[in-house]
Amino acid sequence: MNKTWQNYLKLIDRAAQKSNLTDKQKRDLIEPDRILEFEVPLGDKKYRGFRVQFNGTRGPYKGGLRFHPQVDLDEVKALSGWMTIKTAVVDIPMGGGKGGIEVDPKKLTKKELEELSRNFVREIYKHIGPDKDVPAPDVGTNSQIIDWMVDEYEKLTGKKAPASFTAKSIKNGGSKGRLEATGQGGSYVLEALAKKIDLKEGTVAVQGFGNVGAQFALAAKKLGFKIVAVSDSSGGYYFKDGLDIAKIKSRKDKGVSVIEAAKKIHEGGREITNDDLFTLNVDVLVPAALENVITTDNAKEIKAKAIIELANGPTTAKADQILKEKSLIVPDVLANAGGVTVSYFEWVQNKKGESWSKKEVFEKLEEKMKKSFEEVWVKKENGLRDAAYALAMERLF
Repeated sequence: MNKTWQNYLKLIDRAAQKSNLTDKQKRDLIEPDRILEFEVPLGDKKYRGFRVQFNGTRGPYKGGLRFHPQVDLDEVKALSGWMTIKTAVVDIPMGGGKGGIEVDPKKLTKKELEELSRNFVREIYKHIGPDKDVPAPDVGTNSQIIDWMVDEYEKLTGKKAPASFTAKSIKNGGSKGRLEATGQGGSYVLEALAKKIDLKEGTVAVQGFGNVGAQFALAAKKLGFKIVAVSDSSGGYYFKDGLDIAKIKSRKDKGVSVIEAAKKIHEGGREITNDDLFTLNVDVLVPAALENVITTDNAKEIKAKAIIELANGPTTAKADQILKEKSLIVPDVLANAGGVTVSYFEWVQNKKGESWSKKEVFEKLEEKMKKSFEEVWVKKENGLRDAAYALAMERLF
């Protein structure tokens, strides 16, 4: 049993006790409705593939596809469970799912990646669809991969079905604003939080400068916050006067690391490790990469007033208990729900044959994220994580 699944089970056990769930209700949040485990061929090789349909009580299963060498069944189960909670927290009529392939996509050619993506769909197409299960991209996947998958699904089923997947390219029915959605949604949560607690210095450190972290940093800076540190897998950079996020992103998009990009733009800053970033004296810490990065080893060193979890499951259950005493945590099931919310908007647009402007998408996203934040905030007696889970339990059961 890996740490991510262990962490999920501990959080569900805590939520079940606080919400007085019956044994059956608790089982519904521990035992997925369906687990698909299979081999995905590519030439003479075969890769392990997964799709977990966790809970469809509120609507079609919804959740991303992860292409990563560390993908395993326990991780996919946990992520699909969290998606079940997440869709309930932001009150969209969908359930929770997740999937992926145990593969390093960086080692594949474009042709191989397309073949692998299409072969994945061949394994699961009978179990997915606009009213059954609607996958989307996640770590290691993107709109190009989803476009291939939609095309393959339509070939196999013999009918047009743009609503079978979300986060497609715009030209193939994707929603405007979907690329920015998770980070943008997180910035709306930050803005709502700033009206509740004192964040007058407005300093923010972002761990993980992939799409989610970068989009969040851009949006937060527009709101007037000072992004003083960012990092990627190679390390990070700190500059007390605030980083030029747009310039760093532009350089990073050309293939250089955060450190290389930031050093050329900001003299007088300093290189830091990812471990250093967690201990900075900032108002807001934003883990925006992978799970299990805030642990008992570093929780005691964290000085941030607030933590906004843009990654899935970045804080272990034990670390969460330590941090409760000193930092306000906006949990992943609320903070990073902008992505699935705009995926839902895309699904609606595809179903209706509509195309909304980015302005309209962001207005709807802002309304949804801030409303959900307020609904969680009023239940915050035992912390925002427990409050979010309590809200989800009400809506699920």
